[in-house]
Amino acid sequence: MSVVTLEKCRENIRKQLDNVVDFWLKYSLDRVHGGFFTCIGKDGKIYDELKYVWLQGRQVWMYCRLYRTMDRFHKPEILEAATVGGAFLRKFARVSSSSGQWKCAFCLTRDGKALKVQRTIFSECFYIMAMDELSRLTGDKDMQLEAEQMMEQLIYWVQVDPSGLGRPQLPGEVPINSLSVPMMLMCLVQQLTEGRGQEVAQKYKELGNWCVEQILQHIQRAGTAILENVSVDGSELPGCQGRLQNPGHALEAGWFLMLYGAQSGDKEIHRTAIRNFVELPYQYGWDKEHGGLFYFLDVDGHCPTQLEWSMKLWWPHCEALIAFLMAYSHTRKPELLEIFSEVYQYTFSHEHNGYGSPFSLQHGLHCP
Repeated sequence: MSVVTLEKCRENIRKQLDNVVDFWLKYSLDRVHGGFFTCIGKDGKIYDELKYVWLQGRQVWMYCRLYRTMDRFHKPEILEAATVGGAFLRKFARVSSSSGQWKCAFCLTRDGKALKVQRTIFSECFYIMAMDELSRLTGDKDMQLEAEQMMEQLIYWVQVDPSGLGRPQLPGEVPINSLSVPMMLMCLVQQLTEGRGQEVAQKYKELGNWCVEQILQHIQRAGTAILENVSVDGSELPGCQGRLQNPGHALEAGWFLMLYGAQSGDKEIHRTAIRNFVELPYQYGWDKEHGGLFYFLDVDGHCPTQLEWSMKLWWPHCEALIAFLMAYSHTRKPELLEIFSEVYQYTFSHEHNGYGSPFSLQHGLHCP
């Protein structure tokens, strides 16, 4: 891929981003109850009014990040949408548990009533991202404090006592290290420390190092595989759970590790990130017949238990585009840019609606 071609890619992505932001600003904001509609057809019609907290948090974060970092998105309507969405989250997302700890709902009704709570940390993760990023725009110290307090709650659940999540400890259950957990905590460490100064960076330094250690445990089989789940001591687990691979998660973890390596000056972590978490997941995750990244795989070649394993979802391809372009920008290795080009061509040559909900394909066929 030449520099000229790369510039054309940048211009196309810029155009797509402008279209996506315009669409969601026009149709997503709920001006009656606050928050955002996220189940929207190509024509802008709402087909489900439920509000999923992690999507609400993502949208607040995205509007704030665009407004704060890109001049062309420094618009009052983007700030308004971010503020309205943040107010909805602060008012309705948190629900108290039987232990007295704050838990975020997974799903809310249109007017903010909690409908479902998941026994995971991920609604809280996106709540933290939204509150921290919005506090950077508004200067609201209480909002920043809320993000940090929720972060402390997550750390306690993950490292000390998970009972506050509401998940019972069953006699046959084996504790596991799931890649998604240290990966998301690493993302939060990078979010909370960005531009906050040395004191905040020092506060989360130990957690960041712990996340790296936990993520590296997923390098298995003498460096030939990234497994989604391993034991708490870093050993391979038996059965389907232990053989599971998620190429998108591995790529996502890869660019978090690259950022960590670049910020800390740890060249070995940086090399490991590119070799094991960017290049390797592409090698085993790319569909060599039809193109695109598989959703799930079994490391031994068995059929994964996830029935949607062969679908080509939008988000792993976004992670791949970020990871390979970041890896190229850090190393200038042409082969990384060539893989970026391959992923880019596949991503933008397959059907998507142009308004923020790209393709979901089964092997090489469009889903109905």
